[in-house]
Amino acid sequence: MASYHLSVKTIKRSAGRSATAAAAYRVGERIECQREGRIHDYTRKQGIEETFILTPKDAPDWATDRSRLWNEVEASETRRNSVTAREWELGLPSEISAEDRSQITRDFAQELVSRYGVAVDVAIHAPHREGDQRNHHAHVLTSSRRLEAQGFTAKTRLLDSAKTGGVEIEQMRGVWAELQNRALERAGEVERVDHRSLEKQREAALERGDGLTAEELDRDPELKLGPAANSMERREKAAAERVGREYVPVTERGAAVHAARQARAAFREMRARLELARETYGIEREAGQGRVSAGLAALRAATAKDRDRNPEDFRERLARVVGWSPDQDDTPKPEGRNYARERLKEITEKDAGRDGQAAVHKLDGHSDPELGEDTRREDRKPSVNERLKDVLNKPREKLEIEDERDQEKDQEVENKREIDRDIDRDPGLSH
Repeated sequence: MASYHLSVKTIKRSAGRSATAAAAYRVGERIECQREGRIHDYTRKQGIEETFILTPKDAPDWATDRSRLWNEVEASETRRNSVTAREWELGLPSEISAEDRSQITRDFAQELVSRYGVAVDVAIHAPHREGDQRNHHAHVLTSSRRLEAQGFTAKTRLLDSAKTGGVEIEQMRGVWAELQNRALERAGEVERVDHRSLEKQREAALERGDGLTAEELDRDPELKLGPAANSMERREKAAAERVGREYVPVTERGAAVHAARQARAAFREMRARLELARETYGIEREAGQGRVSAGLAALRAATAKDRDRNPEDFRERLARVVGWSPDQDDTPKPEGRNYARERLKEITEKDAGRDGQAAVHKLDGHSDPELGEDTRREDRKPSVNERLKDVLNKPREKLEIEDERDQEKDQEVENKREIDRDIDRDPGLSH
């Protein structure tokens, strides 16, 4: 699933860092720092897919020489606590091609050049061989001063100021989200990224009336594992894969992150099932089926193991939503849990004491006036929970037979009501 990441860090002398060392490490090259008299050699570094430098149009020719560029950056700063460079760390979508990842990174770097007039040095990294293989990312190192024909000049005060820095970074976060979403759309992906906070995304969902999305976003941000915990969890995942056992987190933070991701995946699965149930219900109603029959068809579509009768196979749909394999079996396993079925059970248990017919009518968006509070309990249909258990535990053929019987019973009741109404209208037939 596509996720958003953009972080901005500063390279400060007060923290013992230098622009020459930062550039050499990220691009995997050898750079001699003339100010420090040190050589930063990272030529043995692996996993670097592409590097390039972008500069303003009127920049001097030496700006394309990486060693000269960052030594000039260091020479332009004279204070002991100077900020010599700024790093923009970008998460790249694994769903798009390497060419597209390169292009959107280049587009973002060019936007930095055009907007702030700085020199930009880019390094695109592949996922670590022992880590998450979706973790494509880029390090975009920029000068903290404008680069003009005569060299480095004024500081980039828009980014340095407390009043404007946050606003500028937020705008660039939006630019990066837009570039990713365009690439995802070109690749035919349904997922999109969002640079806004969870709270703002939830408010926007409520404004447009999307309650399901708002509920999904009503959660705390995911914890950061940190280098130590992340390394421990990576090793445990690799060990679990080697012996073919289920991965169990070994740190508290890892357990919290793992549980949060499982919960989000379960919610997305439930949402996909609910959408399919609604679509199936609408199709059945348009075909002339009654509310009960259409409701049972919707439940079968959302929970039954056999998906062959659906116009669009649920497994394929779920695979597009959460990235699961269409061949994956969704039945409960001894070592796992079927979170969708458990969540569905929780929802239906809330209606255990209520009328099943009224619950089905909710799919229509209204209630039946004939099923008021004065209606006797024995005249009502079984609860949603009871019907759902029948659907889950009985074979499809038996369900179809019982559905036909229910229709016959409904027709008999309707005929009886019609006869009673005829008796009431004709005085000669009254008792």
